[in-house]
Amino acid sequence: MHPSLPLNPALENVPVYQPGKPIEEVAREIGLPPGEIIKLASNENPLGPSPAAVAAMERALQHLHLYPDGNAFYLKQKLAEKLGVEPSNLILGNGSNEIIEFVGHALIGPGVDVVVSQYSFLVYAMVTRLFGGNVVTVPASNYGHDLGAMLRAITPQTRVVFAANPNNPTGTLAERSEIVELLNQTPPHVLLVMDEAYIEFLNDPVDLLPFIRRSLKPNLLLMRTFSKIYGLAGLRLGYGIAQPELVAALEKVRQPFNTNSLVQAGALAALDDDEHIQRTKTNNFKGLGFLENQFQQMRLEFIPSAANFVLVRVGDGQRVFTAMQKKGVITRPMGGYGLPEFIRVSVGTPAENERCIVALRAVLAASPAKTE
Repeated sequence: MHPSLPLNPALENVPVYQPGKPIEEVAREIGLPPGEIIKLASNENPLGPSPAAVAAMERALQHLHLYPDGNAFYLKQKLAEKLGVEPSNLILGNGSNEIIEFVGHALIGPGVDVVVSQYSFLVYAMVTRLFGGNVVTVPASNYGHDLGAMLRAITPQTRVVFAANPNNPTGTLAERSEIVELLNQTPPHVLLVMDEAYIEFLNDPVDLLPFIRRSLKPNLLLMRTFSKIYGLAGLRLGYGIAQPELVAALEKVRQPFNTNSLVQAGALAALDDDEHIQRTKTNNFKGLGFLENQFQQMRLEFIPSAANFVLVRVGDGQRVFTAMQKKGVITRPMGGYGLPEFIRVSVGTPAENERCIVALRAVLAASPAKTE
């Protein structure tokens, strides 16, 4: 870059997010056909999208010469009906990441503190630094959020608290009483952002929607996504749920047409496919049980998960990730999250889960690493 170009100085402290490698890239690197590689790295739905969503998107292809509905009227109507809120309570984003960016535009700047947990989604801190804010990282408790300590970290300079439940990347679940305490005690000058990307995998989630429906918490924003249980990660669609006043403020920083015609059509259909959702939940429940049982047999420490992935301690996480990738199994090394001895394994189909365990056993047997 030319030395005289005055770049935003905040960029110096913003790392580049490194997503899980796509199958095609790994295939090129290791010389295997893409069909022989499985990806268990990015918490995607191994069953794919709803067939009804695919059919709806195929129909929408005939109209790609037209701009999408900039306000996503029909999608918001159906989503609001499903959630029991009003369309004015909803804002759509190009994935949940864009909702986080909206929060940055609206609330974060130089001198502003943002409270996050250790071992939380990296984008919270990245967006905070992008807008010049200060990241206040609260030490984790048993790899999960210490919500009481996060409350105590709030100061007059704090404007946002990010908390995920279940948490990515650890899969931990906060206690109901602790969430209610956090909700009740967060002061009105602080926006509490509850990231619920994995909430649909829970059988008995803490339901925070009544706080939105009854207008009890004007400083609460819930984030959800179509990337996980709905299997639409490639389309990028997330959404926020909040009071209309906050949504209206966030709408001012939303780019026009940020959700395209295909994603709106696919999401509309996906919302109606309850059978696909149930099949996904059943596959995930069985897959988590299988993986955790296998890790126990292998005497590997793992973090019990409430999401669609599990974190397992394998010694040198980067080495094990690389060795498994050479066998055509993509997982996620956790060094970037400060957990270099772990890899994260997404739940796949039964066949994919079995192949993952076979590869992991072979890698650990070939070069045993310290795992305890």
